[in-house]
Amino acid sequence: KTLQILEDYSLQTSDHTYRVPVIVEKSTKVRVPDLDERKYLAPSDLTVGQFYFLIWKRIHLRPEDALFLFVNNTIRPTSAVMGQLYEDNHEGDYFLYVACSDESVYGK
Repeated sequence: KTLQILEDYSLQTSDHTYRVPVIVEKSTKVRVPDLDERKYLAPSDLTVGQFYFLIWKRIHLRPEDALFLFVNNTIRPTSAVMGQLYEDNHEGDYFLYVACSDESVYGK
């Protein structure tokens, strides 16, 4: 499986050097709908707030519904850019993992 992930990363980034590979996963016991897509190539200058809005729209949440994005069990500032977040937090398989939850505490 790791080899397939590395191959996916190589294919995704070869033509998109200014983008970062992101995998979005739902936290356990989350009441939000499933995402239609888990893998994204986010522009490196995209803010966390903009990425949040993209995910929020893809899940088709109502305005009153809450959604929280976590990187390494921490909610990041909405002004942070995805490129720096990737550099600081990507895993050994070269993907940035983002967990989404409808609770403001990871793992609840």
